[in-house]
Amino acid sequence: MPTTPSTIPTVKLLIAGKFIESQTTEWRDIVNPATQQVLARVPMATPAEVDAAVAAGKEAFKTWRHTPIGVRARIFLKYQQLIRDNIKEIASILTAEQGKTLPDAEGDIFRGLEVVEHAANIGNLQMGELANNVATGVDTYTVQQPLGVCAGITPFNFPAMIPLWMFPMAIACGNTFVLKPSEQDPMSTMRLVELAIEAGIPPGVLNVVHGGESVANAICDHADIKAVSFVGSTRVGTHVYNRASLAGKRVQCMMGAKNHAIILPDAHKEQTLNSLVGAAFGAAGQRCMALSVVILVGETQAWIPELVARTRTLTVGNGALAGTDVGPLISCAAKDRVESMIARGAGEGAKLELDGRLPPLTGSAREGNFVGPTIFSGVKPGMAIYDQEVFGPVLCIAEAPSLEAAIAMINANPNGNGTALFTQSGAAARKFQEEVDVGQVGINVPIPVPVPLFSFTGSRASKLGDLGPYGKQVVMFYTQTKTITERWFDDSSVSTGVNTTISLR
Repeated sequence: MPTTPSTIPTVKLLIAGKFIESQTTEWRDIVNPATQQVLARVPMATPAEVDAAVAAGKEAFKTWRHTPIGVRARIFLKYQQLIRDNIKEIASILTAEQGKTLPDAEGDIFRGLEVVEHAANIGNLQMGELANNVATGVDTYTVQQPLGVCAGITPFNFPAMIPLWMFPMAIACGNTFVLKPSEQDPMSTMRLVELAIEAGIPPGVLNVVHGGESVANAICDHADIKAVSFVGSTRVGTHVYNRASLAGKRVQCMMGAKNHAIILPDAHKEQTLNSLVGAAFGAAGQRCMALSVVILVGETQAWIPELVARTRTLTVGNGALAGTDVGPLISCAAKDRVESMIARGAGEGAKLELDGRLPPLTGSAREGNFVGPTIFSGVKPGMAIYDQEVFGPVLCIAEAPSLEAAIAMINANPNGNGTALFTQSGAAARKFQEEVDVGQVGINVPIPVPVPLFSFTGSRASKLGDLGPYGKQVVMFYTQTKTITERWFDDSSVSTGVNTTISLR
């Protein structure tokens, strides 16, 4: 029986603790990118609904900001267990709407779960400083106070991990939150939100609105939102940063990338080749930390045939099926864009070592947005496939005569999200990590995303805002430091005269 709008499930809004049906007249289909099946419909929230979500957060902040740290921590202790108990179900939803393989979907959730666990340790993270007797009888201390209503705008490629980067830490710090998930795949995000409410997050502390550009703009403009966190493309991130900053908000934007890995001749060949293939083609290359450029130094330039042969072993298909290595791209438009970039790369003189267009597919997968792993060699700056973020399963191979030349190539690229070096030389590794101008550095680690004890530290054109998501930096982002200087007197120490100097002595 064919589906009609009345029989397709709808994604709800969350406002003031209630999951409600939007009153919008504008809806978007959520489509399984492997089969083109319509899974649900998501609303583009109305201005009134965005206002209601922010108002709910503002009202809830009056009491949530005073909630004891231990109470906040226990909510997130319960929440992390609920995520663990439901990880298979969430992964299945995520794979259906986003396309990544089931194991990769579980990894997406798990990396977010680590941040939830970190939020449960908020008692140790949100501590101020104290100095006794900074002057006679004077103590100075700081407190980290919440800001108010904060907001997050998240991308399609990590519908579990990136929302979990945002709202748990913001809420654990005493703020309330308005989340706008990607309109392309919000269902797994909403399942995580349902579990957060089940864990005990009070009404209005977490709210969710759906939508596109107009809703993102409303978040940037709203006078009652104090901070905005964004992950997504450079074009949209730059717009969000400029618009929200002009509105007086604190803003952090994690944006596009062009991540390089340098391969030195002394690198462990087997381990390096496996790492390169996984980092380049996992999640169909739809990661801001995907490895998109390999710089082969010296004799490693002879490794290309083996790299291509290893890549050919990957299976392209529906991520829900066992044995799939590379799932579909998120949309038909994304598939068309990646295929056009491949054609452009070949036209600009790069050598197409492996062409992933028209991969062999069977059954319903023939309707999916599939592009197989693609490899170019002889890639140079100035080519579109090098200069632009492809955001698909396309690996560019460049060559350099030395480590110094390879570092110079990386530093000349405007992006600075992640980079890696493969070597067995400690001296080379030290030189690399000292001289490369990139925020996150891996040594024999192809995707150097730090665990939540540290902060995500992309740099240059890959990031706008001083403070990154999760880790110590995000506590600073979601709180305001207040410094208190105090002196208490007893009768014997009361001053008898007026002092007009600035000194506290």
